[in-house]
This record gives sequence, C-alpha cells and structure tokens, in this order.
Amino acid sequence: MAVLAAQKQSENEAFRRFIKQQNSAEMDALVFPIQAEVSAEVDCTSCGACCQHLMINLTEAEIEGPAKHLNLSPAEFIDTHVEVSSQGQMIMNTIPCHFLCEKKCSIYSHRFEDCRAFPHLDKPNFKDRMFGTLQYYGICPIIFHVVERLKFALSFSHSTTESL
Repeated sequence: MAVLAAQKQSENEAFRRFIKQQNSAEMDALVFPIQAEVSAEVDCTSCGACCQHLMINLTEAEIEGPAKHLNLSPAEFIDTHVEVSSQGQMIMNTIPCHFLCEKKCSIYSHRFEDCRAFPHLDKPNFKDRMFGTLQYYGICPIIFHVVERLKFALSFSHSTTESL
C-alpha cells in the first residue's frame, strides 16, 4: 500500500485541491457511508499501522484507566509513558506506541480518545482535514480505501484536474 501511495502522491494532491472546492456538507454525506462500509471490512485490531506511526495526544482524564490497568499511579504512568509540554499538552513519548504488541494494542479497552477516533473519517468537515487524512493514506487501509472509493464516487480523474 505504501508503494502505491507514493505512486499516487501527485494524484492525491490534485484530489485534495479538488475536494477543497466541494461543498462540505455534500462531502460529509458521501464520506460517512463509505467510511462505515470500509470500516466494517477492515479489522483494525489485526493491522496496528496507526500505532506504529501516530503521535497520540491525551488528556489527564484519560490516564487513569490505562494507569490502573497497568497497576501504576497516574503520576507513574505519566513519568513512564508521557511527554508533557511546558503548556501542559500531553503526548505519548514514543512512536511506535508503548502498547503495540504484535500489531495489537495491549491496552485496547483502555486506549485513548485519539486512538479510538482514528482515522477521524466519521467527523464533520472531512474536506477541511484532507491534508492530515492524506498523510496516513499509505499507512491506514481504511483511509486508503475510503479515498479511493470517494474518487470513484466523484468520478475524479487526475488527468482532467492537472490544470487546476
């Protein structure tokens, strides 16, 4: 998938420009059912690609569940697994994630909201997140297939948009 993604980089950039010109509500109406269909076909728990590449943001409120699951205090969890900025923003301190074990999340039932929500294709304003979405096009099978099906649904052709 990564090789194909690299080959489609120019096409995807043209598609991103094309999507930016579309009506946001209409794009969401197209993307949401495609995302639901593709998500049902892909078993994320057998992939783990996002866990290998994402920077995970988390909140203090999210720490208690995983900390308790690992028999750690919240402070121990932060000391061991979290980087805290001077502004208080928290991210996991390693990529890939500490909790990725054999392509599976070892704290799956306690995973963070950023993990639960990825790839964010079911959130409103899809067209405004195309840059970020395409960053994971070659990594996430859901994103890859949603984008390709969306191109088909919109009758998008890179050759007709090269002048954009």
